[in-house]
Amino acid sequence: MSSNTQLIANNASWADPWKQQKLQDIRLLLDGAIAALGKVGLMLNVRKADLDRVLATLPALKNPTISQLSDPEWVAVNTILEELTVRNLIPRLKAAGAQGIVEYPLNKIVM
Repeated sequence: MSSNTQLIANNASWADPWKQQKLQDIRLLLDGAIAALGKVGLMLNVRKADLDRVLATLPALKNPTISQLSDPEWVAVNTILEELTVRNLIPRLKAAGAQGIVEYPLNKIVM
């Protein structure tokens, strides 16, 4: 069996601007929850010298976020990817120089 999500509003509610905005907000949150299904977040720390090797290994939803850490030789990398790829990816990231790898579940992805 399969199912789908539908948000239904009556015409009177949709005609009221305040209610329409609330319905659009609900839709945004539902879409975000659906978009997060099967995806996880991944955070890791990398020496700048190893960054190119790690990025070559790392698929991403768009481009990973790279942030400077307090140690100028290190950066933090954050990305979103398919949950099914993580178990094979983490050992390759570790071999490429990543450390402090954290996988976390996602509740919503709002595009």
